[in-house]
Amino acid sequence: MTRVLVIDDETMILENVVETLQLEGYEAFGATNGIEGVKQAKSHLPDLILCDVMMPKMDGFTVLVHLRDHPSTANIPFIFLTAKTDRADVRQGMELGASDYLTKPFTTTELIAAVNTQLEKQAMIASAYENKLAEWRNNIFHVLPHELRTPLVALLGYSDLLILDADTLDGDTVAEMAGRIKQAGLRLHRTIENFLVHAQIEIISNDPERIAALHTFTTSDAGAVIARIARQTASEYEREADLTLDVDGTPPLALLDDNLKKIVEELVDNAFKFSEPGTPVGLAVTASDSRCAIRVDDRGRGLKPEQVANIGAYVQFERKLYEQQGSGLGLIIAKRLAELHNGTFQLTSEPGEGTSVEVILPCA
Repeated sequence: MTRVLVIDDETMILENVVETLQLEGYEAFGATNGIEGVKQAKSHLPDLILCDVMMPKMDGFTVLVHLRDHPSTANIPFIFLTAKTDRADVRQGMELGASDYLTKPFTTTELIAAVNTQLEKQAMIASAYENKLAEWRNNIFHVLPHELRTPLVALLGYSDLLILDADTLDGDTVAEMAGRIKQAGLRLHRTIENFLVHAQIEIISNDPERIAALHTFTTSDAGAVIARIARQTASEYEREADLTLDVDGTPPLALLDDNLKKIVEELVDNAFKFSEPGTPVGLAVTASDSRCAIRVDDRGRGLKPEQVANIGAYVQFERKLYEQQGSGLGLIIAKRLAELHNGTFQLTSEPGEGTSVEVILPCA
């Protein structure tokens, strides 16, 4: 049964509202002051809260602040019940996170309509969240096992060959197999590392103190870092000749050195992964005022508009047509790292023409 908490210091109004809601089939209960209301909200976790503004001990605005600051009650829909209709009061309540305002005196019809509207909105949000979570789980189920199993099969297969045929293999063959084992190991290592990095980013994104700490770091030699990581990534694909760099004048950037490396690595890796050898991949840095843009362009197969819109962790496109799709984590990691540092991420793509990704970061 849907639970509704009503907070009002006027006993008659409180009892009437609670009774009305109970007659409509809700599990309604009340609190006669803000302090008691906060306690009940945290202990009973109602689906909706109706709260008077002007109350002794703790007014409605303070109640809302307390509830929005507590993880378990932060997202509960909140409707103010008030005789005050001043626009400043309404604006203050909305800025604090109120869902709606119901002005006294109100009719039973108005009360029920306001309650139903907020509960329906919350149900839609919950449904969208569940659908997204189900999609994410499904993507992990299909993508992650493949990305872990493929390099592992290579590792085990070449290792078996070396063990079984050690006496008959010549030096060049052994060296080739060892190279393939290393390549598979690096792919497996990168998949696991990105999985852990993505999880760490999501944890940090919900911790204001850790986010604030991130903003204290500076990469003073940003241009050199960007160039080094870009060349290193190109070398892994044996495509050094395809890479062009324009990083002159790169200013110091306001982010951790390791995070800058990760952003550049993922942008450049994505460009090489989804373009053919012999086609250009360009990285250019431009700075203006307090912002610095890192742009990577390729001439790969590109993405359709709906694919650009659906880019996400553990999302792959056209796996049946193309191998080496990756886990879908790279661009999301670059995007989330940029956002953690008050930066932005933008991707534009055209099928058959290529893809451009631009990350804008704050200068130190």
